[in-house]
Amino acid sequence: MSDFFPLPSLSPPFIWDKGGRVVIFQREPESKNELFSQGEYNVYSTFQSHEPEFDYLKSLEIEEKINKIRWLPQQNAAHFLLSTNDKTIKLWKVSERDKRPEGYNLKDEEGRIKDLSTVTSLQVPVLKPMDLMVEVSPRRLFANAHTYHVNSISVNSDYQTYMSADDLRINLWHLDITDRSFNIVDIKPVNMEDLTEVITAAEFHPHHCNLFVYSSSKGTLRLCDMREAALCDKHSKLFEEPEDPSSRSFFSEIISSVSDVKFSHSGRYLLTRDYLTAKVWDLNMESKPLETYQVHDYLRSKLCSLYENDCIFDKFECAWNGSDSVIMTGAYNNFFRMFDRNTKRDVTLEASRESSKPRAVLKPRRVCAAGGKRRKDDISVDSLDFTKKILHTAWHPTENIIAIAATNNLYIFQDKLNSEMH
Repeated sequence: MSDFFPLPSLSPPFIWDKGGRVVIFQREPESKNELFSQGEYNVYSTFQSHEPEFDYLKSLEIEEKINKIRWLPQQNAAHFLLSTNDKTIKLWKVSERDKRPEGYNLKDEEGRIKDLSTVTSLQVPVLKPMDLMVEVSPRRLFANAHTYHVNSISVNSDYQTYMSADDLRINLWHLDITDRSFNIVDIKPVNMEDLTEVITAAEFHPHHCNLFVYSSSKGTLRLCDMREAALCDKHSKLFEEPEDPSSRSFFSEIISSVSDVKFSHSGRYLLTRDYLTAKVWDLNMESKPLETYQVHDYLRSKLCSLYENDCIFDKFECAWNGSDSVIMTGAYNNFFRMFDRNTKRDVTLEASRESSKPRAVLKPRRVCAAGGKRRKDDISVDSLDFTKKILHTAWHPTENIIAIAATNNLYIFQDKLNSEMH
């Protein structure tokens, strides 16, 4: 596993915040004079995606906080993205304009309608250069389809549909139709007292538009095929690891809840994250995970205090690299973990202003369990800051560039070896 160092900017390609804002970043052209030629990331556009709303029927305030953002595959010069808060999904168009029309026949230069009696000749309008302007406009609004909080959106490989999931239902939408959706999964029991699990994440297969997977709070994964039935309550495959009765505790069900699920780029594997581990599943083997990686097993003795301060309910995301050979996920104390599936090597790195100066190689960190022997730069598990947590991570689909969100800071790291070869 090669070294990573931070880019000069602390910003990913796009970010969102609890205030409903979306900030898009653009990588600047590479500089031939720089030792490391990867361009910096600068702000491309900022816009307000969601505003606070109030559901008068249920006397419920709907926060503007954005839960998920997903880019649509680019079809032309413009970019499109989906963003969602707890209830409402929006489709946005991001486009550039560097020319403006001049020479209208019926309008003056300020856009006001001319007196028709003053128009004595016709002219052909022309396009004149202007300063580049980035326009962000809402194109679709998908609302009133979720009773519970939306936790996932996933764009289908057919580029025409997407799905949205809340705690108990998954809906299928067409990108051009906003007034109706099709319910494809519904796990709500007739009597809510019989509720035993909720949906935690959902994603479409990267190549087969009929397949999707969703995870549950019981630690199970269900692969569904929309060709089998309109309502996919009966799964095609159930991925579940048998629990060891000897290790069962009060916290077993909480820490086994899957917080994120991602298909590999090849579509052959599934990557899941629960509270303590990351697991890789083979679609052809349902009985147990192919690989299990301990993210922060040293917290097992701290579960009681983590339960009391609600940290045990934190939802960590996970990510694949472009070749599906390395996985990445976050941890506490602004640490994030990377696991090489081929060499079985792993590394713990830190995303912080102190340790992540531009062009400096990140140093591996090590957490020492309580009572264990400490090396010089080790950090004790008792010294971890649980308010600093990395829940969101992303990996560039073709390059060794990763984005890390750490509290109110964002970092981009790139592979040192790759940058030196360019």
